Amino acid sequence: MARNREKEDVESRFNPPVSISMADSSISLLKLISILIIFVVGVVIGLVSSSHIDRYFTFQGDEFNFKNTYFDTEQFSHDGQKMVVNCDGEDCLSMESFVRLRNLNHRLRDDELFWRASFVPQKEELPFRRVPRVAFMFLTRGPLPMLPLWERFFSGQDVEKYSIYVHALPGFDLEVSNSSVFYRRQIPIAACRMGSVSLVDAEKRLLANALLDFSNERFVLLSESCIPVHDFPTVYKYLIESIHSFVDSYDDPTRYGRGRYSRRMKPDIKLADWRKGSQWFEMHRALAVKIVADTKYYTLFKKYCKPSCYPDEHYIPTYIRKFHGALNANRSITYVDWSQMGPHPATFTAGNITEGFLESLRNNGTRCSYNSGKTSICYLFARKFDPSALEPLLNITAQVMGF
Repeated sequence: MARNREKEDVESRFNPPVSISMADSSISLLKLISILIIFVVGVVIGLVSSSHIDRYFTFQGDEFNFKNTYFDTEQFSHDGQKMVVNCDGEDCLSMESFVRLRNLNHRLRDDELFWRASFVPQKEELPFRRVPRVAFMFLTRGPLPMLPLWERFFSGQDVEKYSIYVHALPGFDLEVSNSSVFYRRQIPIAACRMGSVSLVDAEKRLLANALLDFSNERFVLLSESCIPVHDFPTVYKYLIESIHSFVDSYDDPTRYGRGRYSRRMKPDIKLADWRKGSQWFEMHRALAVKIVADTKYYTLFKKYCKPSCYPDEHYIPTYIRKFHGALNANRSITYVDWSQMGPHPATFTAGNITEGFLESLRNNGTRCSYNSGKTSICYLFARKFDPSALEPLLNITAQVMGF
């Protein structure tokens, strides 16, 4: 009996009960699963932490690069209150770059340009010194044969009172010396064709570029054959003090006026709204912004006023008549001779240039409306002048026109 009991004790040590063995196995499995879970969670936490660290250092690197790109960190004051910006880029946000575009050779598309040019500040107080300017905008096919005369017109005048913009055909570069007031005043251009809406595009492109300078108050459209018939002080005073714009806009009952109207423009533009006028306008800043910002009526002209319609003779006169007639003197300040009754105005050559002829342009005996009264000065400019007229003009302008 004693041997049998001893034998059972030995067997029990080496052969434990089945239930105890299964319990131990379950505990081991749970430990293994727990270890695996902890490992997986640790890996996930490690990956997430690594990602945040990378992003943190990337952000810090970007911030560092931003400071180095736009600021000279050595120019921060020790008290941290004053910061001097050292910006060489054209897109640096500064008051000077916002109120006046330094480089006309920008990369803005027309839609981007017109959008930016349509900005109108709502705050009356100005954070910069503003001298009202007259923007002289030249729409030309190529060279400016009257450029020496214009150089003389601007010579010695306050450069804060005028600005110059030139729109030519693609491929043409206006080559002048760096001392010329026309130096680097050519704007980005696109092809334009006589009788098409592309001429309106060119006009709006000139207006938009000039509007980027917040000091420009008046906007004159000129051709390569235009000349000034008064000196700069007279022109400047006349335009800056005017309460109206000078856009030709009249009802022409002939086939050259109403005959160009398309009924497909209804109901937005009716025949009663349709107007005609000279392409060579002058306008106030408020009106220029309206023209550049317009899309609806421009689109109608682009769609229905085809080449025989001549959009450049109808779009602006019609738009102003329909919406802003009270802002317009309804006359042109650029003299043109249509007495020959042809499709084009008379061209003045060297033989036409006399003191009497120029005096007749300066004061033609009529009186024109100006603000709330009348004036004997009806025209500030005249066209069309042949290149041969340049030399005799230069010889007598000092005596007649004072420049």
